[in-house]
This record gives sequence, structure tokens and C-alpha cells, in this order.
Amino acid sequence: MTRPYYVQAAAQAEASNQPRRFGVIASCFVGGAILAAAGAQVQNPVLEPDSVAQLAATELPATAEQAAPAVPFEFVAITIGRNDTLDQIFRGLQLRLSDLAELRNLPDVRKSLDIIRPGDVIQLTHLDGEIKSLTRRIDETATLSVTRPEGVFSASIVENPLETAEHSLRGTIDSSLYEAVNAAGGTNRLAVELAHVFQYDIDFVNQAQPGDSFTVAYEQQFQDGEFVRDGDILAAEFVNTGKTYRAVRYVAPNGKADYYTPDGRPVRKAFLRYPVDYARISSGFSLARRHPVLNRVRAHKGIDFAAATGTPIKAAGAGRIVSRGRNGGYGNAVVLAHKNGITTLYGHMSRFAKGQKVGDSVSQGQVIGYVGMTGLASGPHVHYEYRVNGVHKNPARVTVPKADPIPESLMADFKAQTAPLLARLEGQATAPVQMATAPPAATTSRAGR
Repeated sequence: MTRPYYVQAAAQAEASNQPRRFGVIASCFVGGAILAAAGAQVQNPVLEPDSVAQLAATELPATAEQAAPAVPFEFVAITIGRNDTLDQIFRGLQLRLSDLAELRNLPDVRKSLDIIRPGDVIQLTHLDGEIKSLTRRIDETATLSVTRPEGVFSASIVENPLETAEHSLRGTIDSSLYEAVNAAGGTNRLAVELAHVFQYDIDFVNQAQPGDSFTVAYEQQFQDGEFVRDGDILAAEFVNTGKTYRAVRYVAPNGKADYYTPDGRPVRKAFLRYPVDYARISSGFSLARRHPVLNRVRAHKGIDFAAATGTPIKAAGAGRIVSRGRNGGYGNAVVLAHKNGITTLYGHMSRFAKGQKVGDSVSQGQVIGYVGMTGLASGPHVHYEYRVNGVHKNPARVTVPKADPIPESLMADFKAQTAPLLARLEGQATAPVQMATAPPAATTSRAGR
């Protein structure tokens, strides 16, 4: 139990039962009256020296009595700490446990109350431990609100949906994609998503050049008129050393969304170019490289990507774990088997991803471990190998299998959806468009005492 989160509120609740409730108010009136009388003495010499004391003695009790307000409800804002439970919190604040039990019996409310996480905030008012109101944000768009009119709890889930608008940006790279997107008015998140869209064709760390340009049409999400975050990229274009790459988002009838070229070919390949985001190539594929640890020439049949310890390592393609553990000079390593006799190896991991074992299937982009320097390594990096029927291939030059294109039966739907989005890249429809959202709604539950 993390007592510091509510110990002050508990102390206030305890103090509210003592007869010193208006002690601070009375002290303020005493001080104020004395100062006022002293000022009057200076301005009016007729006033006797002991008049200040007489004024304080004769008038203060009546003034303090008149200033005493009605007994207010106690307001408490509780920030959930690690291992906190509502039962512990109610006991620590001397709130009635019977109220907690009654709240939990309200239909559809128990789950909203019991699933709490560190950092969550619960706000409530009470009178001598009896709950009068309680609010708790359930998620980004829903808030639990409990009131107690006439002694009966009433609970409602108030919805506050996100509004979505479309926006477009254009920019030119001077030094990096991040700086170019920010200079054009975008965010780091947009830069990351743009890099992800083209990650199969462009290495933005090693291949992006000054003068490269981008155009992107994307969604932005707002709540109560305030920007919340960027949404999905709808269409994008990137010109890299004179070659133009285009991608457009298409949602199939089954609800699955992916990015395709304008003619319906998937941007996604069967394998990622690199298993680590935005890493630096520290050592390339070579049949004769001087090993930095052994200090002798030997073949380096993979690519090393330098990154900070703990950086996630992703499966380059969908496959099955065939080896996972200590593997000689590779240190902690994972080997995946893919279709068509292809295997990939990921070495020098600091640790493995939790919940995985030999024989498990993994999807493309799924985290399988974290960058480290176990085994024969001079610094934190991941060693990546690509093999076909046991023969090592250069991952940077190998031609990877392509994903399946849009089937002919969906091509008409694909064209209808994507034509307006691609037009935004041409600047033919760049005005922001407000998307329709559902109005706020609330569901109510009641329970008698």
C-alpha cells in the first residue's frame, strides 16, 4: 500500500471530526481585528490605547460565530500507487466499506472500479466517511460518474469521443526525417509512422539524403477542440535520390488495413529490411573482416546494427522459433524458420521477450528480444543473419519474396477508396475535412440502499 498518496487526505478527514474546525478562521479574524484597530488608533488619536484589546475581546466571538459555514463535504483526489487496492484505500481514508460494497453491486460498475492501475486518479467527496460522489476516468473517452441523490447511488458512464480531421504536409529533408517533419509542422509520431510505411524500401538512417522530399495525408484526433495525437497515415509519397515511392492505406471488407502502391501491390514485403528501428549499421556482410574481439580475419556472414542496450529486436518475417538460448559467440540468440527454406538469426541479445518458447509462431514485426552485447561483442548491437537452405545471404542485397497483391475481386473497391486519398498527394484536395463522430452518450445504473 502506498500510503503517501492518501495519508494527507486521511489526516484531513480525521481532523474534520475535531472541534478545531474553525480555529484557523478565528485566528484570521483576531489578527485582522487587531490590525484594523491599530490603524484606527493612528488615524484617530481620541481612541484609547487599550481599545484594541477591548475590541478583540468583545467582538471576536460573535464575528467567528457568524463566519462559521455549513459543514462541507470533504474532497479527496487519490492517485493510485503500486499494489494499491480500493479496499486498502477506503480503510486508509476511513471511508465506509459498506459504500464500497454497494458501489461494486451496481450493474456494469464493478469492473470500472476494480481494474485500477498505478497513476490512475479517483476523485470523491464524502461526509464523515459516507461517499457522496465519485468519478474515475476509465479510458481515453469514457468516465465513470457516481452520485448519491437522496441516499441512493446512481452511476453513469459518460462518453467523450475523439473527433477526427484530415491534414496534409509537405517537406524537404535537410538532415533527417524527424527534423524535416517537425519543420513542416508535424510531430515525432508522424515521422515514425511515415518511416514505418516505407521501411521495406528505404533505410531512413543510412539512405535518406538532403534534398529528399515527402508528402503525407493523415488523420489528426481532437477532444473538446484540443489536439490529442496524430492518427493513421492515409497516403504518402517519398522521393529518395530521385526515385518516387508511394503508398496508400486500404481497409479491406474484412476490416484489415494495410498499405499498397497505387496499382494495388502491397508495400509490405515478406521480410523487414532490418530487425531494429533506426539503428546504425556498424558492420556489414563480408567474407573477410577483422573481428573486433578476436582480432583476426574471419567471415562476417551477417549485418551488425548498433543500438542502445534494451532496444527491441523484431522478427524480420513471420515464422516459428526453432532455437532460443545461449549460442556460443552469438551470446543470447534466437533463430526463426520461415517459408521456402529461409531462416534468420538474431544474436547478442541482452534478454529475450517474455512468454515465448521454442516452437511458438511469431508474426512479422513482433518483438523477440532486446539489444545487448552477450557473447563475442565489443558493444551493444544485434547481429542479423539471413540464410536460404542453410546458405548465408547478404540481408542488404537479397531479393525478398513479395506479399500477395489486392485480389481482382477487390480492385474496384480498392480504387474507389484510394483515389480520393491519392488525390490529396497531388494537392487537389488538401483542405482539412471534419469526420463525423457520435454525440456524447451516458448509461445509468441505480441501486437502492
